[in-house]
Amino acid sequence: MSHAHHATEQVPASEHPQGSAVQAAVALLIGAFAGALGLLPWWVTGAKLPLQNLWADPVMPEQMPLALLPLSQYEVLTLIALLTTGGALAGLASRLWNPDHRTIAMWCAVGGVLMVQVVATAQSFTVLNDGLAGGKLAGLYYFGLLACVILSILASVVAQLLIGAKSRAATALGAGFVAVPVTSWAVQWVIGFAGRSNMPLEVPTIAHWVPAVLVGCALAWCGLKPAARITVWVLDLAFLWAVPAVFTAVQSVLATRAIAGDIPEMLSMGLQILIAALGPDGGAWQTLLLAVGIGLAGAGIRAFAGRRNQERA
Repeated sequence: MSHAHHATEQVPASEHPQGSAVQAAVALLIGAFAGALGLLPWWVTGAKLPLQNLWADPVMPEQMPLALLPLSQYEVLTLIALLTTGGALAGLASRLWNPDHRTIAMWCAVGGVLMVQVVATAQSFTVLNDGLAGGKLAGLYYFGLLACVILSILASVVAQLLIGAKSRAATALGAGFVAVPVTSWAVQWVIGFAGRSNMPLEVPTIAHWVPAVLVGCALAWCGLKPAARITVWVLDLAFLWAVPAVFTAVQSVLATRAIAGDIPEMLSMGLQILIAALGPDGGAWQTLLLAVGIGLAGAGIRAFAGRRNQERA
């Protein structure tokens, strides 16, 4: 056996080009699977395009064409939840996997998610464009939805990179960023199987508190040391305070047909609802207190357990 051959055997398989290529392929598949899983709650409903106010021909719901995304002004929050959760799931999978070629694997996973989401976007907007009546309002509606989907895909990439990062602080920040959309995604599973009209009354109540629990657990896992992690606490609590309020304002404005297309009036109404939702009567302080309580309790338990382990050692 030659010395060169012997040296080759000492190199771990993950450092060979083949190892890098295999991990890149696996990451691409993980990303594609996560992107599809994010959209699955919509697909299990049958994925018929929601009825459109601006549709050219009057049709029944079951006659609407297949669409991989639920394009509708009434489903904007669902779109955000489905797309953002796909990225979050891919980021979580990447972090749990912890591949040797981390950077390559991460970006391949991003590519996998984007591949699914871009195909779904192209298919859905083609179907929407083919069926919409003409006119300025239809164009505004089409491009407004497109902007929403593009921003949601960008949020998906941000969530994936944060949650998939090596840094505990970045992952905790990503968890806070997606806590509300992921909860909405979970609710979509209930709607997908039970139907919106048959959804148990307890589901909205539970869903109101779930983001606070998720944020609290993320903060407990993140901890308070080093002191820079306090920034993560502030940002995660800001997400928990602001995102539900923004969602409420957006949903309320887009569901009001009386001012459809009147952009100044829609912005004015949205701002009023947002301010009210962010105020003390909006109820956000209760979820913030729960998140802080869980975070502090968890961080305290972790610190105590760490000291006990040091004493035993």
